[in-house]
Amino acid sequence: MYRDHRVHNFGVLRRSSSSRRVGLVGLVLAAVVSLGACGGGATAQVDPAGGATASSAPAPTAAPSGPSAEASTPPVAVAGSALATAEQLEVKGRAPKTGYERDLFGSGWVDVDHNGCDTRNDILARDLEGETFKPGTRDCVVLTGTLADPYSGETIAFARGNGTSNEVQIDHVVALSDAWQKGAQGWDEGTRVAFANDPRNLLAVDGPLNGQKGDADAATWLPPNRAYRCAYVARQVGVKAIYGLWVTQAEQDAMVRVLSTCPDQPLPDGVGAAAAAGGAAAAGPAPVPAPAPTSGPAPAPAPADVPYANCAAARAAGAAPVHRGDPGYGKHLDRDGDGVGCE
Repeated sequence: MYRDHRVHNFGVLRRSSSSRRVGLVGLVLAAVVSLGACGGGATAQVDPAGGATASSAPAPTAAPSGPSAEASTPPVAVAGSALATAEQLEVKGRAPKTGYERDLFGSGWVDVDHNGCDTRNDILARDLEGETFKPGTRDCVVLTGTLADPYSGETIAFARGNGTSNEVQIDHVVALSDAWQKGAQGWDEGTRVAFANDPRNLLAVDGPLNGQKGDADAATWLPPNRAYRCAYVARQVGVKAIYGLWVTQAEQDAMVRVLSTCPDQPLPDGVGAAAAAGGAAAAGPAPVPAPAPTSGPAPAPAPADVPYANCAAARAAGAAPVHRGDPGYGKHLDRDGDGVGCE
């Protein structure tokens, strides 16, 4: 409360008439009320007898509402979305890598759909634009093309050759080693070969970035191209759901964190229905994806590990061209060393 300057200066206030005292009290009360209104703090209540009572505190501030409050609310996963599927994946610890070898998933790229082309060339033909093919290979061996690389966001010119082919590589989105440590150890050989050559788990990408990724999962590596991260993680989620592979807690947290920025991100084409059929955290053997429709009768297999004597024998058996890793393949049938014999 403001004090009369005379009290401060002289210590004793001379007695005055009652009317002057009442006027002074009124001025003081007016000043206090005015300060309370301007400062927004406590305000004095006037007593009917002319005095002042204890001040009252301001009413509590209401909880914030609107966009700022909504921003802290976790997104709701859309049924059937990649986010919903990620939340349903089985969570377990990573198994030891002991015993892992690339050849346990098949010896290189094979022709699992019996269309006459190995999987690498199938994926190059699918993912490149303006591709050209080696003559005499029935549009199988890709020679050149242009890749809109999803991992870097850049455009890469592909040219087949010893010094250039590795600029574009085929990435296992769920790495084979990662799969081995999260369920694939219990698969039979046929399931592992199908997994390694499943187009739903394969992308043509920038070679150096593929090498940088190695066998990392979503917790330790994501594409530098942020615009592609939702689609990338969605593909990993779908493939793991199809094959009944589990995830670590850190991996699931990373998947959910990315997909929470795009809660309606669907699973990739060809993955959603299969993931629903296989189920997340499937018990027992992982479901094996159905092979792609064949374009004709499958080549007759040669006896195990016995190559065809020559291309005439391979053609007579209906197996030409024969690819590296296929029954009956031999280096003597592949004169240019490109992995395709009897072209």
